[in-house]
Amino acid sequence: LQLVESGGGLVQPGGSLRLSCAPSGFTFNSYAVGWFRQAPGKEREGVACISSSAGSSDYADSVKGRFTISKDNIKNMVWLQMNDLKPEDTAVYYCVAASVPPTLSTPLWHSFGSWGQGIQVTVSS
Repeated sequence: LQLVESGGGLVQPGGSLRLSCAPSGFTFNSYAVGWFRQAPGKEREGVACISSSAGSSDYADSVKGRFTISKDNIKNMVWLQMNDLKPEDTAVYYCVAASVPPTLSTPLWHSFGSWGQGIQVTVSS
């Protein structure tokens, strides 16, 4: 299973970006999909995730109210809309798909997930 992220880049504080995640060789219908990020010198952390049906989602406290995850099983895509970006949002963002409960707290993402290669998001003036 392969995932491809796109949409990253450099943005000023307060700006917006939309990340996209597309699967290669499979469909998202049966998988929960999450976004994780890793900043230099820090551990990878969960940002947002969404259930296979797109009926439920979970967010890290640090991004609630600013980030929105969405999923379209017909278009076979997942997006992460990021608004009001802050310098502390700077990180490599990873998309992951797995047959796991749609919660960021489960360690099963790391055990059973299929991960993308990651994409850089830099928030700086």
